Amino acid sequence: MLDIKKIEAAITMIAAEKKIPKERLTEIIEAALKTAYKKDYGNRDEEVNVKLNFEEEKIEIAIEKTVVKVVENPALEIDIKEVEGFDEWDIVEIDVTDEVMNEENAESFGRIASQAARQVIIQKIGETEKEKIYDLFKDSLWELVAMKIDIAEGGKVLFEYKDNKIPLPRAEQVSRDNYVAGGRMYVLVADLQKEENKAPRVTLSRKRPELVAKIFEEFVPEIEEGIVSIDKVVRQAWVKTKMLVSTTFPEIDPVWTLIGQKWIRVKQVMDELFGEKIDIVPNIDDAQEVIKKALSPAKVLKVIPGDNEDHVIAYIAEWERARAVGKWGLNVNLASELTGYTISIEEMKSEKKEEEK
Repeated sequence: MLDIKKIEAAITMIAAEKKIPKERLTEIIEAALKTAYKKDYGNRDEEVNVKLNFEEEKIEIAIEKTVVKVVENPALEIDIKEVEGFDEWDIVEIDVTDEVMNEENAESFGRIASQAARQVIIQKIGETEKEKIYDLFKDSLWELVAMKIDIAEGGKVLFEYKDNKIPLPRAEQVSRDNYVAGGRMYVLVADLQKEENKAPRVTLSRKRPELVAKIFEEFVPEIEEGIVSIDKVVRQAWVKTKMLVSTTFPEIDPVWTLIGQKWIRVKQVMDELFGEKIDIVPNIDDAQEVIKKALSPAKVLKVIPGDNEDHVIAYIAEWERARAVGKWGLNVNLASELTGYTISIEEMKSEKKEEEK
């Protein structure tokens, strides 16, 4: 037998625990009961309505059918001769509650319906929680949010935000980051997806290049004020970030604006990134100078055009190669990505010791 009182008590408990409206949970259970009826007692094509009446402690089940003169689909249609007071194409509801809940069927239906409701509730609670999280962030794409770490173990990172638990996907984690339960860190809202018939999804990230730019905005008010602009960011998370910055104010140095007095601003950002190195490059009209700066920390002697318009050759002293190229070619690759040029590194033979001094 279907115990309506127990269902109501379960709804009340889950609503309080998961902060999901009772009405929404009731709809979920009614949908599960509808599915259970169609599977075992009716027809999958039928239009079934199920209503939980908590006040009277009963369930109401009805089938919708269209009144027609010639029945072609009995699951959806009923002969006009079988109903009184209806015209052709009217919709009628046929109550089948007594048929389902009679002594012979009640226990069986109650068991099937309870099992279906339990399965659907588990699924729908997950979907509803995802909807709540989506609604929290639906206007925050590419925004920075400070969150508390709730769980960090075995590669699983779960944030707590406004009483919601939000995972940080493994693909968006950074190995250098120190994920410790109870700690706080900035995360980027990197993706929002909401498609029909699918649970909405929010993707947080600690890996995207945009995260670095957004953290700089927290510590450099000139960015929000429009005095300094971060034009481009490239990043190998946990190793190095390179940024192009500019300003329309001749008296302002955009690089040192981001660095700050005694390097305090850039240090604050690096602390948030657990020591990741950051190269800040002025975005000026002189492409060769931009390329030279982009290859920092190496000192570039000169830059000349290469084989095509997107290729340049950067000449360095021979002892600068390791710094120019970087481990695994990272420095030159990031510089190429930042500037839009393929950069080849060539050594210039010179008075090494004198140049080094």
